[in-house]
Order: sequence, then C-alpha cells, then structure tokens
Amino acid sequence: MRNVILNNKLSMPQLGLGTMNVKNLPQILPQAIDLGYRLIDTAANYDNEIEVGQGIKNSDIDRKDLFVTSKLKIQSNGYDGTIKAFNESLEKLGLDYLDLYLIHQPYGDVLGEWRAMEKLYQDGKIKAIGVSNFAPFQLIDLTMHSDIKPMVNQIEMHPFFQETSEANYALQNDIQPQSWAPFGETIKVLSKLPTLKAIANNHHKTVAQIILRWLMQRNVVAIPSSSSINHLKENIDIFDFDLTSQEMDDIKQLDTKESTFIDHLTAEGAEFLSKVN
Repeated sequence: MRNVILNNKLSMPQLGLGTMNVKNLPQILPQAIDLGYRLIDTAANYDNEIEVGQGIKNSDIDRKDLFVTSKLKIQSNGYDGTIKAFNESLEKLGLDYLDLYLIHQPYGDVLGEWRAMEKLYQDGKIKAIGVSNFAPFQLIDLTMHSDIKPMVNQIEMHPFFQETSEANYALQNDIQPQSWAPFGETIKVLSKLPTLKAIANNHHKTVAQIILRWLMQRNVVAIPSSSSINHLKENIDIFDFDLTSQEMDDIKQLDTKESTFIDHLTAEGAEFLSKVN
C-alpha cells in the first residue's frame, strides 16, 4: 500500500474500500482488512455505519492501524446539527474517533457545518476534515472564510469524467483529491473499450486495475467498492506496475466531461441533493 500525506501531515492510504451498497459488511470487511485494505469509507447517508463498525470489530486489526472515513449526514442544519450527526455516526461505528470526516454535499449551512468540524478536529475527535463534491470555487470560498483548510475533496472521478482541472486545483492548493466511484458504475462498458483493453493486455492486468493505477499515478486517492473477494484482491493488486506517459494520455482521451451520476453544478442537481434526508 502507498500513502499520501495530507496538509496536516497525516498519512492516508491511497487506496481504500468504499462501502456504499456493499453487502455483508460484517463478513466482508475483516476479509478486506486481511487483504491489506486500511482505508474504510462510509457515510451517514449510506445507512451502513453500524455494519461497518461490526466489520471493524470482527477484524483482528488494531484500531490505530485503520483509516476510517465517514461523511456528515446531508442537511444537518449547521453547527449544532453537525455535532449531533457526528456523535450519532461515532456511536453507530462504535469508535472513539474518526480519521477523516467530510461534508457530504456543498449545500445548506456549509460554514456552520465547517465551524463544528473545526471544533471536533481541535478537540481530537477527528484527525482530518474535508469535503465531498465541492467545485474549485466552493473550495476556495470555504478556505477563505475558515481557520482550517480542507484536507480532502472527495469527488466523482473516472475515465468518462476525469475532473482534471478540479483534481489539479486541489493538488496545487495542498488539498488531497479523492475519487468516489472510480469506475463510474460503468465498468462493463469500460471493460469493452479498445483503448483500455489494449493497455490491460500490455500489463497483463484487468481494465479495473488499469483504471485504479491511472488514478494512483494522478496522485488521487481511490475507494472502489465491491462485495466480491476476488474483486477486492484484484483492486488492491495495482502497485507492481506503472502506466507509460502514452498510456496515461490515451486514457485522457476517454473523458466525456459528463457525470454518470448527478451534476452538482446544475440547479436540478442542487435541488435534488438539497432535499436528501
């Protein structure tokens, strides 16, 4: 496993396990940890924090050797709501602290939520704080009006939606970019693309492994999710090869610049996500 260093000097694994829609987490997580996964990503809105906590408890690893991320429940109503939501997540997970806590969506009383997260961070309840789905203008707005700069921005990022300028902006401003859904929920489509198939054949790897390696070489943290042990083994086996500059450029040409989920910069996307409970 390779690590990145956040702007507060905290070490974070570059590859982890996303848990959204993962089945049988109490059984899957201990196996993933045995395979070498140390970064575990969840969220209040995934409604699986209890199962994630059970999976961690069922493993043989020391808590200090894991990097556990959760995200603030959407529409937590500012400062007080954030403190309440954080404590609820911590209780469900059965943990004393979180390694990383993120604002899940850039809507509502973001500044109030961030003030609460700064306080939780200063009190040692969280080792790092960050955001998710923030555009560069939202990142700079938050940074300019806060005491503590976000350490991570977790955004949709995959070959069809590469977010190159967004990732570069974060890196240039010492904020770690992280990819959720690194396959864009389109791995079956991606696996049939001649460009990716050819690169995979060159390295005797799968297309999924090529995509994750591509993200690693862009200095992005990735959290692919899977309920399959075989896929978990495959996803973590990406540190024994490098893509060439030509291969990186070939993948760059696949960018459609369109989200395969929800466009956070549209009124429709903002309206939908602002109503999520």
